[in-house]
Amino acid sequence: MNHTPISRISKTFAVLVTGIVLAGLVPAATAVAAPASSAQTSVHNKKKVKLEAKADKSKVKVGEETKLKGRLDVVPDEADGDATEALELIVVQKLVAGVWVDLSNGSCRPNGSFSLSLSFSVKASLTLRVFHPETTLYASATSSVFGVVVV
Repeated sequence: MNHTPISRISKTFAVLVTGIVLAGLVPAATAVAAPASSAQTSVHNKKKVKLEAKADKSKVKVGEETKLKGRLDVVPDEADGDATEALELIVVQKLVAGVWVDLSNGSCRPNGSFSLSLSFSVKASLTLRVFHPETTLYASATSSVFGVVVV
């Protein structure tokens, strides 16, 4: 076979470009796959929590305070140890046009109770719930929905 210098350079260049492209694709594919597997692992390691809440009064006057009382309990699991003593965020939400909107927030220790005071400045019929957002240790949770009428 008769190889010209230009043909040899072209083949060498093509092999070099192909190698660079393939070398770039392998780490990118590994990087894309790694976060997905770690995200799946972290979801399975989160402890489940149960959130209960209710208002002391279902009917209040404008400006009058009502207390929301409840508990944030860690659902027991055979492999779980004790719950952490760190405070967890809880958020009081109201339903507005089919969307839950944050109204107030507080904190609670896992396997502990909470009490939040709320007052309203306008007459309204409100649909409320308490929400615990997902954290690094605990899954998210919501309480049952309850109503408060402000007269």
